[in-house]
Amino acid sequence: MTRRSVGSWVVIIAFSVSGVGHLVNPLAFLWLMPPWLPWHIELIYLSGVAELLAAAGLVARWRFAPLFTVAVLLAVWPANWWFAVNSLGNGDTVTSVIAWLRLPLQIPLMWWAWRSPVKPRKVSPGA
Repeated sequence: MTRRSVGSWVVIIAFSVSGVGHLVNPLAFLWLMPPWLPWHIELIYLSGVAELLAAAGLVARWRFAPLFTVAVLLAVWPANWWFAVNSLGNGDTVTSVIAWLRLPLQIPLMWWAWRSPVKPRKVSPGA
């Protein structure tokens, strides 16, 4: 089996920690939610479950896991963008810098997730 890269482990750990955080303390993520999105708490829980499923899938090398993980990152990108744009006027420079650094960070996370090893397809005899 292909050896897992450091980047793959970074995604697994980040998604595991973040996923648990979303489920244990959803209110901590409420201020990151754009007002135009409905069902804030429900979406926070959903994103936490999705992150944990993605992390578990990458660990288990499920075939769908790399694509699913990239899809999760793409799905949360608009909220991260909204948060970054709206952090500019809040007077908290550290929060604003972190918010803006998160946006380009998603690119290597997507790459590492996409390049994560998966189990080879089983080919039935005679196929």
